[in-house]
Amino acid sequence: MKKSIFGLMTAACAAAAFSFSAAAADYSVSTDGSTSMEKTIGSLGEAFMEKYDGAAFTYNPTGSGSGIAAAKEGRCDIGLSSRALTAEEQQTLDGTTLALDGIVIVVNPQNPISDLTVQQIADLYTGKITNWKDLGGADGPVVLIGREAGSGTRDGFETVTGTKDQCAYRQELTATGDVITTVSQNPNAVGYASLSAMSDKVKAVSVNGVAASEETVLDGSYKVQRPFVLVTRKGEQLSEGAQAFFDFALSDEAKPIIAQSGVVPLNK
Repeated sequence: MKKSIFGLMTAACAAAAFSFSAAAADYSVSTDGSTSMEKTIGSLGEAFMEKYDGAAFTYNPTGSGSGIAAAKEGRCDIGLSSRALTAEEQQTLDGTTLALDGIVIVVNPQNPISDLTVQQIADLYTGKITNWKDLGGADGPVVLIGREAGSGTRDGFETVTGTKDQCAYRQELTATGDVITTVSQNPNAVGYASLSAMSDKVKAVSVNGVAASEETVLDGSYKVQRPFVLVTRKGEQLSEGAQAFFDFALSDEAKPIIAQSGVVPLNK
């Protein structure tokens, strides 16, 4: 039976959500969290319902922080985070790494800069470098675009570059797609985005001479990367449907689906 895919819900909802549903709900699983995981978790949800006819799967793209909170408070079966859990969060939650994702540094296609070191990226985002000419680019002010506080992408980026709570953002946006669009519209802008969300509207910059790819993320040579994590409540058993999805997402069967979504499954 062909499954239907519902579009975004109305603004009256607490957060945008979309659902994958089937004719019956023998298995039902709800997920909530990272917007960067949208493509990966959506592909897994569709495949899960194909595997288990009659299952229902929902994904609520609210951001990593909100997804972690939803899992902790029992408002979803599985939270989704694009950052590792903190020591405090691990007291009540379990985090299981599903895949690894490169965080790509992106500039406008008109920008001649093609490679940056991790230190140069840090200097840009902390305001030590404020003009592209200082890096060999055109004479123009650097416009720093990033994600909002609580974003897993932001947390991963700032952790790797050593810029946590130091970034001088011009704009803080709530979705990876918004970062890409904003950078594509400003020749002086720089931003960061999930490898799985990359678009030809922007130019990817290599880091320390290494381009972001599945291979370089998995072997660790591309340094700006973060985990995609499934978050569950510690010591509590998942529902039958949620456990089935959890097991499926971590299975060998799911690895090609994860890879197709643009991120790197573990033990590929």
